[in-house]
Amino acid sequence: MAVRPFRFGYVARTVTPGESWAEKARRVEALGYSILLMPDHFRNQLAPVPALTAAAAATTRLRVGSLVFANDFRHPAVLAKEAATIDLLSSGRFELGLGAGWMRSEYEEAGIPFDPPGTRLGRLTEAVSIIKRLLAGERVTYAGQYYALADLEGRPGPTQRPHPPILIGGGGRRTLTLAAREASIVGFVPRARRDGAGLEQGDLAAASLIEKLGWVREAAGDGFGSLELNALIQVARVTDDAAAAADGLTTRFRATRETVLASPYVLLGSIGEICETLQERRERHGISYLSILEDDADALAPVVARLAGK
Repeated sequence: MAVRPFRFGYVARTVTPGESWAEKARRVEALGYSILLMPDHFRNQLAPVPALTAAAAATTRLRVGSLVFANDFRHPAVLAKEAATIDLLSSGRFELGLGAGWMRSEYEEAGIPFDPPGTRLGRLTEAVSIIKRLLAGERVTYAGQYYALADLEGRPGPTQRPHPPILIGGGGRRTLTLAAREASIVGFVPRARRDGAGLEQGDLAAASLIEKLGWVREAAGDGFGSLELNALIQVARVTDDAAAAADGLTTRFRATRETVLASPYVLLGSIGEICETLQERRERHGISYLSILEDDADALAPVVARLAGK
């Protein structure tokens, strides 16, 4: 697999009003992050579609994307039109991240049925097919288990053809198999708990990622080399004592110091040490695209400055 240049995403999660949001987007661009990412939850955060559109309007090079749209919150025909619109208004700077949804509490609070994982993934599988066809400008007639369309034309079309880059993120085998077959970017995260109460922190280990990479490689076949591999970093700390920082996370992650230090979802150490860690992990696992949570993004800016595009 060819080594891809590093790129970094800034995951914006706080409510930032008016011109302050535009200023934040411009700052993210100036720091060297290649893309501003928005999660999709009912918690106290901006809605991703208008926020991404505004961020793109405030910048010139910065890409914008979802990490990730929860499929159950929108009909795929609606999401396809919204995706095409953001891509048009951003002059082709949009990336479409999709997921099956995983947080039971927000489903219940919004009155949306929280179905078993297989059902949610089945809907996502159908939705991905519909969205890709609509973004390609097809007239789509579709009769699936979950969705039905009757001669719906995908208009307007996006700037990027046949569609914006698609990221599918998840931690389980079925989701990652779907990503390997249908997406251009595979996003790795710890597996979601089946009860919808959070992430499986026990899935933090490097050995788990190696297993997941095997699933993706098997499902992608000859297309594996064309995939971009992404990891959502759960914690990043710039420190001169990585071991002590890891000790402070063992209870949170229910893991040993060694597991925390080696986890592909954790970055601990000095700027130089983190740069070396990312280069080693790219060599070993092929992950070149890192998504950094907003709370950690400023501290990681020197790493971004050193590695982005290299």
